[in-house]
Amino acid sequence: MAVKLKNVSFTYPNGRRGLTEVNLHIKSGKKTAILGVNGSGKSTLLYHLNGTILPQTGSVEILNKNVQKKNLREIRRQVGFLFDYPDHQLFSTTVYQDIKFGLDNFGYAEEEKKERILQVAKELEITPLLDYAPYQLSLGQKKKVAIAGLIVLEPSIIVCDEPFSGLDGYGLLQFKELLDGWVAEGKTIIFSTHDVDLTYEWADEVVILSDGKVIMEGQTSEVLTDEEIYRRAGLVKPMLYDLFARQDFKPRNMREAKEYLRKIANKNS
Repeated sequence: MAVKLKNVSFTYPNGRRGLTEVNLHIKSGKKTAILGVNGSGKSTLLYHLNGTILPQTGSVEILNKNVQKKNLREIRRQVGFLFDYPDHQLFSTTVYQDIKFGLDNFGYAEEEKKERILQVAKELEITPLLDYAPYQLSLGQKKKVAIAGLIVLEPSIIVCDEPFSGLDGYGLLQFKELLDGWVAEGKTIIFSTHDVDLTYEWADEVVILSDGKVIMEGQTSEVLTDEEIYRRAGLVKPMLYDLFARQDFKPRNMREAKEYLRKIANKNS
């Protein structure tokens, strides 16, 4: 398991309850969606996964290590965190310096820093941007730079808070392909979202949060075909699931839907 939470609860200073007795196992090498409406506790949960927030009760285990103050450096080396707004992560004068920041903190040799930065810039197709100031970039470019600063350290787990918000159609497809590639290499992707269509199509596993509690978890194909979960979590049904609800086969994406409809058309012709 990549992540284990046991009886984790958290209350903010203003008295608002963020999480209540959360028990959760997240598998390695999967894309796991933390799904819920606004205010359900998604971000609070994610902040526990790299020690931004420490549990007030219960325990958080990352790759068999308890998240504690004494080992936060190593935890954050293993868990890359992408915030919803990349401006919260980008602060250096150039893109190159921003990507280099984490490498500086972990004491890499200068030549290795340069090699890693150029390699990740090539992978993310941002090499022409290395001398730019972050404020000169588009939202999609900023997100790429922010994630470059994470993966340059080669984390095992990448945690993303609403990673697809604000991206246009092409940027969304490109980013999904990028994350798919990392999962194929054995990395674990954990992301928060309120987008049921995206989750239904793309996530391997899903955790449903409501009022800071886990109300269901498991394979996406099983959880998001449970009619009761939408009422309990206040979520709308994915369009594809709703459209094909009465069919034996329930496509998870547009490609599968088109193939299914083509077969029906050919059968009836």
